[in-house]
Parts: sequence; structure tokens; C-alpha cells
Amino acid sequence: MIVTVFRSRIKDEGRAGYLELAPEISALARTMPGYISHKVFVAEDGERVTIVEFEDEASQRNWAMNAQHVAAKKAGRASFYSEYSIQVCSVLRDSRFP
Repeated sequence: MIVTVFRSRIKDEGRAGYLELAPEISALARTMPGYISHKVFVAEDGERVTIVEFEDEASQRNWAMNAQHVAAKKAGRASFYSEYSIQVCSVLRDSRFP
């Protein structure tokens, strides 16, 4: 499994555009082959963390290169985000309870 950790901060002036585009991109992600899940968390200081899971590196790479996703990333850099970081990680171990 491949996990992407996307940490970001949204500019006040970019919030409306982000809130309009985010549901569309979220729905698109769910249609991608190899997609497992994604969740967004917002910290008290306003930092957002999105955790995305794909079955394998090829599936994650296809998502990263999807034309609509690429356009959304470009819009994010131009208008929505004051900062962000992305970490793409291989899962070494996965355990669950129950």
C-alpha cells in the first residue's frame, strides 16, 4: 500500500475556490483504479492533513498524473494554498484491531 500525506494551509482569500473544487476532486479520487481511501483532518492551528491510500505505487502515480488532478494542483498553488508539503510513503507494516 502507498500512503500520501498532504499537509496544507489554505489562504483566507482562496478558501471559497478551494471549497468549490475540493468535493469534485475528492469524488474523482474515488473513481481511480487502486484507490482505497482518503480522509481530511484539520488541526486547531488551521493546518489540514489529508491521508490518501492507494493499493500500489502505479495507482498512486496515475492519480498524481491525472489531468484533472494536475489542473487542481496548479490551481491550488496559484490560488488556494499558502503552503503545503507532500510525502508519498510505502507501508512497511499494517496491523488493525479488531
